[in-house]
Amino acid sequence: MQQFGDATLVNSGELLEEKDKQSIINTIENAQTGAITSATENTTNETPSTKTANTVNIDDYYTTSKLERDKMYSQMLETYQKILESTTISQEQKAISEQEIAKINQTKNAIMIAENLISTKGFENNVVFVNDESINVVVKAEDLGTEQIAQIQNIISRELKVEIENIHISHK
Repeated sequence: MQQFGDATLVNSGELLEEKDKQSIINTIENAQTGAITSATENTTNETPSTKTANTVNIDDYYTTSKLERDKMYSQMLETYQKILESTTISQEQKAISEQEIAKINQTKNAIMIAENLISTKGFENNVVFVNDESINVVVKAEDLGTEQIAQIQNIISRELKVEIENIHISHK
């Protein structure tokens, strides 16, 4: 089995044709690459001429990053849904797909809750990225104090059930 971020590719062995396997792999890889590329482009292509333009670009970064992340999850869910609808897939593989769908939905819900709670701590613009056991949080702030970092770590640790050492916080 191949690991793709939060999801594991369900391999049906001989039941999937090679082109179907490659299609699933490509869909998941494209979803992940697209989210990463868009987030990176928004970070590196900023050339604002005024502070107002810079604020707009930073705000766009958070919105775009969330949209790209949600798009990636939607594509992954769609892929697993296609596996469930397939008549050539074993019941065991369908059960694994159902588990992956539940896991993705649980992760999406935990991210939404964490982002909302982080907003209540004064960081209205924030985005959370989950990559297996590693969580990356980007908040809009000039600087982060020890107390603020601890608050964010506490929220992420509690909502996403990860160890503090796996939480990486940065500001933009």
